[in-house]
Amino acid sequence: MHVQQMISTHPHVQGSTNDVLIQCIEECYSCAQTCTSCADACLGEKMVEQLTQCIRLNLDCADVCAAAGSVATRRTGSNEQVIRAMLAACETACRQCAEECERHASHHEHCRICAESCRRCEQACQEAARSMG
Repeated sequence: MHVQQMISTHPHVQGSTNDVLIQCIEECYSCAQTCTSCADACLGEKMVEQLTQCIRLNLDCADVCAAAGSVATRRTGSNEQVIRAMLAACETACRQCAEECERHASHHEHCRICAESCRRCEQACQEAARSMG
């Protein structure tokens, strides 16, 4: 909700917002938080050595999601080519993280939750890229 409010007040936007892109920004930030939390939960598991790749992909995904959210939030000037590239990178990171978390979801609830968040963000990135034309 705050993303919508902030972007709509930007002097270059003047109330005309791309709601699909705003939803994507919100999903990016949510996914970044979820992936960070999942990585931390994986580190707390007894068999942490079996979750090394999951932790790596969680952390990579969290960083990419946060960066994509930041780049997509900026409204001064225009850099649609970079926004599209960030959305594509975010989609890829989310897909890979979701696939890895899905492998562990039956044993670790945090991985199930993370996979769902990644899939939502992956879809949001696809939709946002299409909405940009």
